[in-house]
Amino acid sequence: MRLNLRLKAGGVLAVIATALLGWALPALSQAVEGKQYTLLSPPQTSEISGKTEVIEFFSYGCPHCWHFHPLIDKWAAELPPNVIIVRVPVSLGRPQWGQLSRAYYALQATGDLKRLDGELFDAIHKEQQPLFSESNITAWVAAHGVDAAKFTEAFNSFAVSTKASHAEQLSRNYQVDGIPKIVVGGKYVVQAATLEELLTNAQQVVATVAPTAAGAKSSK
Repeated sequence: MRLNLRLKAGGVLAVIATALLGWALPALSQAVEGKQYTLLSPPQTSEISGKTEVIEFFSYGCPHCWHFHPLIDKWAAELPPNVIIVRVPVSLGRPQWGQLSRAYYALQATGDLKRLDGELFDAIHKEQQPLFSESNITAWVAAHGVDAAKFTEAFNSFAVSTKASHAEQLSRNYQVDGIPKIVVGGKYVVQAATLEELLTNAQQVVATVAPTAAGAKSSK
């Protein structure tokens, strides 16, 4: 059964995050096409050489991504050295989400992303703050210890514009129509019925694509 997390009017997703996944699990069976994953056509070339690339497409504006964030955050921290996760913020055609994509890359540029990543999710979904414009986002990050001038410069920089545009192009190349979405190795689109299963299946796919990943944690 495919996990369909496209936002729908009035839709509510009940997420039970009772257990976080780690790599110190029993040996996993081989992932099966049509069960744990489907194949992307055409496949995309990984931008990371020498490692298995896991792409997470997400948006701060997506409530499903908010629920998913603490799960994949812990999972990503336990990835082995030969696997790397790349987060790609997307808009899915929503201008407000496009602003949030720029905020992601601007916070990355100022060095505040790790500190405020989860807090930005919470501010939007838990505190219901309308952080969908440059002015509102800037006021929020400034209230959380970020230099407003430095953030504004980054937010409107050519580098951030380039990264945000590239993220949108990737979403088209990877045929992203719902988030969160995980793609392994440029062609294995992970399928699942729940958020927790999405990570379980992602782990199986990675273990199949990069066998040495199983049981080997990162040195970070």
